This record gives sequence, C-alpha cells and structure tokens, in this order.
Amino acid sequence: MSRIIAIRKRARQRRKYHIRKVVNGTAERPRMVIYRSVGHMYAQLVDDKSGQTLLGVSSLSPDLKSAITGKNPTQIAELVGELCAQKARAKSIEAVVFDRNGFPYHGRVKAVAEGARKGGLKF
Repeated sequence: MSRIIAIRKRARQRRKYHIRKVVNGTAERPRMVIYRSVGHMYAQLVDDKSGQTLLGVSSLSPDLKSAITGKNPTQIAELVGELCAQKARAKSIEAVVFDRNGFPYHGRVKAVAEGARKGGLKF
C-alpha cells in the first residue's frame, strides 16, 4: 500500500512541476495556489516576482469557524474560495492565475475555484 501512495505522490509532484513552469503570478495578477490535505483546504495568493505571499486562507481560519459547522468538505472548500476572493478584493486584486498544485480539477479543488469566482475573482 505504501508503494502505491509513493507513486501517487511522485505523480502529483511531476504534475505540479509541469504546471509551475507555465503558471506565474505577478503583483497585479497573483498566483492562487491550492493545497488539499485530508481534512482541510488551503489557498494562498503568491507574487512570484517578489517571492511574497500576499494573503492566505484556510478552512482553519477564524473567519470561517462559525460558517463551516454542519457543512460537508466541498461546501467548506467553496467557502474558502469565497473568503479568499473577499480578502483579495479588499487588497484591490481583481484577477488571479489558478494553480491547482498538481491536484485534479475536481471535487474540493474545483469548489475553491468556483467559490473564488463567485466572490468576484477573475481567472
């Protein structure tokens, strides 16, 4: 079983490197990086030119504490995307480049993207 997990991790890393060669963020249009763990979702806006993280949001954020009770993981991921869009618009960021970080664009990753779009970010 551990060999299969190692193969999956290696495949995700390979996809991640191929995506990162193409997807770059700037201060005007930062890269929105998604990380999906077993229990939580994380989203960051990164300016690759200066190497700085502009903002970060996760399902562990205190802003989402009351909103996530009684919701399934996909709904929580959508809320993470909406909160990320809300914070980005507060910093006058209107458009982002989406980096799925090697994860398939499906399920929770797709929900974060849809939540960010619903919040007003353009991809």
